Amino acid sequence: MNIITKKVDYSSLLVRYSVLTLLLFFTFILSSEANDSIPTVKVGIEVLRDKNFKSLEGKRVGLVTNPTGVDHNFTSTIDILHQAPNVQLTALYGPEHGARGDTDAGAHVNSYIDKITGLTVYSLYGKTRKPTPEMLQNVDVIVYDIQDIGVRSYTFISTLGLVMEAAAENNKEVIVLDRPNPLGGNKIEGNIVEPNFFSFVSQFPIPYIYGMTVGELAYMMNYEGWLKNKAQCKLSVVPMKGWKRNMRFKDTGREWVPTSPHIPFQEIAELYPATGIIGELEASFIGIGYTLPFSLLGAEWIDGLKYAEALNKLNLDGVHFRPISFTPYYKDKKGMKLHGVQVYITNFSTVRLSEIQFQALAVHHQLYPNKDLFKGKENRFGMFDKVCGSDQIRTRFTQNYTFDSIKDYWRKDEVAFKKKSTVYYMYR
Repeated sequence: MNIITKKVDYSSLLVRYSVLTLLLFFTFILSSEANDSIPTVKVGIEVLRDKNFKSLEGKRVGLVTNPTGVDHNFTSTIDILHQAPNVQLTALYGPEHGARGDTDAGAHVNSYIDKITGLTVYSLYGKTRKPTPEMLQNVDVIVYDIQDIGVRSYTFISTLGLVMEAAAENNKEVIVLDRPNPLGGNKIEGNIVEPNFFSFVSQFPIPYIYGMTVGELAYMMNYEGWLKNKAQCKLSVVPMKGWKRNMRFKDTGREWVPTSPHIPFQEIAELYPATGIIGELEASFIGIGYTLPFSLLGAEWIDGLKYAEALNKLNLDGVHFRPISFTPYYKDKKGMKLHGVQVYITNFSTVRLSEIQFQALAVHHQLYPNKDLFKGKENRFGMFDKVCGSDQIRTRFTQNYTFDSIKDYWRKDEVAFKKKSTVYYMYR
């Protein structure tokens, strides 16, 4: 038997193997990067586009939006609809901060012409907060696309309610493009708004943290009779794909676009309900004017170490307090050295966000009884009560400055609201 031998070029095989390994490696890396760039959650504007804007065809479209109305490539919903060949975008409406986000918090916005589209931007945060019949003359359907933060006092849901009222009165359709609630869909905290305390920062009978997406809330507004004269508009919601109630914003795979100047990051959106009510008494106390808005609790007289130690001794679920000193760059205490604590959420599923500020007020009063944050702030009581949805939180708390004095009242409506709102859930 003849045995045929063949000389093997091992160096050539090694080169080929190495090249193949590198190709596979880079293919894997590129594939991973590509997958990482695709969000876990598709928001309403992306779902609408996937359906080729069918629900808008043949209709004159008005759009209520702001800089948060973008797809995952950061293209504005304004430009997406304006460029779509089968969509006739005829008007824009700007809430607080304006349609393109060029207005400060609380500043009134005037109507103007959008430079990119040439369309009129009607202001809904100036002399007029509710679209007038004249503003709606040239539209058949109003599309709403704004990222909210899941807290009653944030004004965008109030704008939505007024838009829906105007639509009902003028026989216009409303389509809400849904987006994630950055607090998830399970947290419900606070009493519902009581008669005489409804306002633009508490416009509907919902808890302070209401645990719904803006689309779900829109359905609830419409069908619970909460609009003026119990009116109902023709309403539809374009739901998200991939969103679940237990998701925080960081779980969505999407990038955070600031919802307002003092909510620059998703972490701040989670801290807004933890400190924001105190801000109605004194904004600098919660870090407004510094680089960590809604993340701090401090004043010039506080010993940060003692304050942190006393707060941490409460063993509150899911939160930790770290001593900090800071100097505001603007607002009434600009340039003044302040001391206090930085708030860290350590377990989001168990923390009672809205109650952190009341616990902090109670400890502050124990340590500094002569530095009552309510004293001399009578002119702020009206806004404080409106944000709380009742004057009972303030009056009960200031009787003895303990959280226990308001605990039952603050929590009294949560179970009932959960039961009622579940009917409108679109996600599990």
